[in-house]
Amino acid sequence: MRLAISALLLASALSPLSAAPLAKPVPLPELAARVSLPYQEFTLANGLRVIVSTDRKAPVVAVSVWYHAGSKDEPAGKTGFAHLFEHLMFNGSENAPGDFFKPLESVGATDYNGTTSFDRTNFFETVPTAALPLALFLESDRMGHLLGAVGQATLDRQRGVVQNEKRQDDNQPYGLVQYAEQQALFPDGHPYQHTTIGSMADLDHASLGDVREWFRGHYGPNNAVLALSGDIDAATARPLVEKYFGDIARGPQPTPTLAAVPTLPARKDETIHDQVATTRLYRAWAIPGLADPDIVPLDIASSVLGGLASSRLDNALIRKEGLAVSVSAGVEPLERVSQFEVQVDVKPGVDPQLVGRRLDAIIADLVAHGPTADEIQRAVTQEIAGRIFGLEKVGGLSGRAAVLAQGAVYTGDPGFYQKQLAQYAQATPASVTAALQKWLTRPVYALTVAPGPRAPYEEAKAGQAATKPIAGTKEVAASGDAPVMGPKRVAPPVGDISNLTYPAITRTTLSNGVKLVYAQRTGLPLTSLAITFDGGFSADPKAALGTGSLMLSLLDEGTTTRSSAEIASDQEHLGSRIAAGGSMDRAEIDLVVVTPNLAPGMDLLADVTLNPTFADIQRVKGEQLAGIQSQLSDPEGLAGRMLPGLIYGAGHPYAVPGGGLGDPAAVAKLTKADLVAYKNRWLRPTDSSIFIVSDLPLATIQPMLEARFAGWKAVGPAGTKALDTPVPAPRPRIVLVDRPGSPQSVIEAGEVLTAKGTDELLPLIAANDALGGSFLSRLNMDIRETKAWSYGVSSGISRYAGRIPYLVAAPVQTDKTGPAIQAMLGDMKAFLTTQPITDEERERTVERSVRQLPGSFETGNELLDAMQRNDLLQRPDDYYAHIADTYRALTTAELNAVARADIKPEQLVWVVVGDAAKVKPQLDTLGLPVEVVKAAPAK
Repeated sequence: MRLAISALLLASALSPLSAAPLAKPVPLPELAARVSLPYQEFTLANGLRVIVSTDRKAPVVAVSVWYHAGSKDEPAGKTGFAHLFEHLMFNGSENAPGDFFKPLESVGATDYNGTTSFDRTNFFETVPTAALPLALFLESDRMGHLLGAVGQATLDRQRGVVQNEKRQDDNQPYGLVQYAEQQALFPDGHPYQHTTIGSMADLDHASLGDVREWFRGHYGPNNAVLALSGDIDAATARPLVEKYFGDIARGPQPTPTLAAVPTLPARKDETIHDQVATTRLYRAWAIPGLADPDIVPLDIASSVLGGLASSRLDNALIRKEGLAVSVSAGVEPLERVSQFEVQVDVKPGVDPQLVGRRLDAIIADLVAHGPTADEIQRAVTQEIAGRIFGLEKVGGLSGRAAVLAQGAVYTGDPGFYQKQLAQYAQATPASVTAALQKWLTRPVYALTVAPGPRAPYEEAKAGQAATKPIAGTKEVAASGDAPVMGPKRVAPPVGDISNLTYPAITRTTLSNGVKLVYAQRTGLPLTSLAITFDGGFSADPKAALGTGSLMLSLLDEGTTTRSSAEIASDQEHLGSRIAAGGSMDRAEIDLVVVTPNLAPGMDLLADVTLNPTFADIQRVKGEQLAGIQSQLSDPEGLAGRMLPGLIYGAGHPYAVPGGGLGDPAAVAKLTKADLVAYKNRWLRPTDSSIFIVSDLPLATIQPMLEARFAGWKAVGPAGTKALDTPVPAPRPRIVLVDRPGSPQSVIEAGEVLTAKGTDELLPLIAANDALGGSFLSRLNMDIRETKAWSYGVSSGISRYAGRIPYLVAAPVQTDKTGPAIQAMLGDMKAFLTTQPITDEERERTVERSVRQLPGSFETGNELLDAMQRNDLLQRPDDYYAHIADTYRALTTAELNAVARADIKPEQLVWVVVGDAAKVKPQLDTLGLPVEVVKAAPAK
């Protein structure tokens, strides 16, 4: 009977609305003309180069400091020093003692962090305009007044944190590939041969004198660039920068580390084994640095090969031949030497050698004959559109300030990105082919990572220290002596910080009942839309977990008018992206597009939403099954799949393995009729909303949507959920998933609270901020910053519509697994009894939360997400306009009361993924039942 009904639904659901032919996209020169980033610059007497770009859309300023010092500049025996110093520079300076994040959080900074690469170390934060003097004070103090605050204890703690970061990265599937690639592509002594995180041995041997010498030699103002972007201009910036940075003395002038592009003497094939689900093939070459004129055509070639959704590898190995489940290709642009890398995940059951030969043939064909003009146009359109979207942010890792700083540091020209865009626009099949034939006819490094036991893991050898001098690097003449403290500097006060101005939200409906929720965001020509419907992982039938994810994955894999490859190609012509995905309570189909191409972008969105054929189900099902196996081979994926069922009970809608990919046995049985029936139950016009953020007015957009969606009709009855399904009584215990050889244990814990996501949970969120919700929280400061057992610990809620879970996450070094759980339990119990939230913690949380608001909705997608959250949680559309008052009204007593009422550490269920032989004896001392299960073997 079920099959008969499904067949009837199939017949009615796939009677397509006619899809309009794709309108012509805007020409590339016109699109490229939209990318403009004006700036001014000046240089202080001490050599600090300052770049200022004004953008008044929000009362925030991005501060980005780039030091021209990275891992390629490290001599033998000092690998990892640049990255270690990134950590040390977050631990207070002479006039700003304590954690660097504390004053940043107090002023409501957003997008704040630091990173290290082969070529540079950067620090960045976006602050309210009134807090810019404080941000400049902090950055200048750690540039010119750091070493007096760096003692042996600080060095030892951050060394431990960095080593746990290394263990965390290495513990991932394919985590040792980086070491294999660097060792193979670069000869002994090459500055790019060792990884940025360095070797355990070198980190262990770093002395206080060593790190002082390294800092003095590389972090002077004459080796740095300061970029400011946002609510600032050069005339205002100059006196502020002079005030805070002008008295810092020049450092020694580092000699630039030069590095030639190495060529392998012959093709090198290598195979390693790891706890992975899928055999992965790599092809890699060393290519020239990012200022070389061949980098742009090589980047275009990588997109054509495996970067575009309609790439040659996608079309051949996945869509046509069914030999792979995932492909990619890309260029990692570095200062002196870049890398061109191709990856292919072999379809389970297919001979990897066969796929390797086919992969090499496709690459050889592209090298011999080059790309077509159409392929180049699609690649360049995507590149330009991506840059436009990236410039929505003034700061962060890749916003306006970072783009300008990168050009200045690597090429001496802040406007380098514009010259590169001109190169992209001028690329031809001949220029791309010439670059390919020059660089990719050289011998390749071919690495295969196959499922199997990982070779014995020796941490001290994982990133082997160089045993020979590193060519091109030079020891800078700088003292390792103890620092001499300078005159006391006083942090400036912070002025009045502007309140959030939340845009007006307009609601209306299309003629068929589809709800529209709209906000206008002027400035860049960008539009983001999300068709949201009441589905999500919790809508999956319990006997068929993964149905929703498979249905969503197939929407853009073929319609009644377009093939999968044509859909991908059309998106690329438009500089757009259509993606379908789900969360626990909702599913959505997203469109992001440059506004000049909005009309054809909507044509494509309507086609994939209304006219999918689900014709390629077997291929996409295979990809989803491979994704499940990948989760089962990943320690965090294992924990995330297991925990929901343990705390919600098998019958609850929220007892869904993490990520919603589902149960492999159930996914394998799904049919086209199952997917059509699911779509008809959940993707319905009267139960759907279209959220829109655009520079165009609603009066222009609504008729466009009406023309494309007015004919959408519901088919059959709507789906229902039983979110009120009872949750079983808590049964606290430890479930240990045995993963032999793991260098680190992944710990996740959870419990189900009585609260629902639709309740006002701001007091609980604020209370947890002090416990585990921020970098300065008690859990993170204890386990990471004090004990140095982890790279990071957190706790918090998942905001579901029904009863919500409280979750704790802590990856820790193997020998501290039991002690870490014991310490976290102790921290939580003290937090709820003898050491409650303090007035200072309440003040810090409230100030940070309120002051972050103006910088929290910089991009259209951030605003779109906020509009969707309000809708899901049944909050008013202007919720964020009044949230500051709600925060300010919170009292310390209220926060303590809600924490004690909701958080029950004694009811937590703990999942530990690690080496049971080493971990179980530690867990047996904790007084909780311990259940041991085997991790699924890699297939």
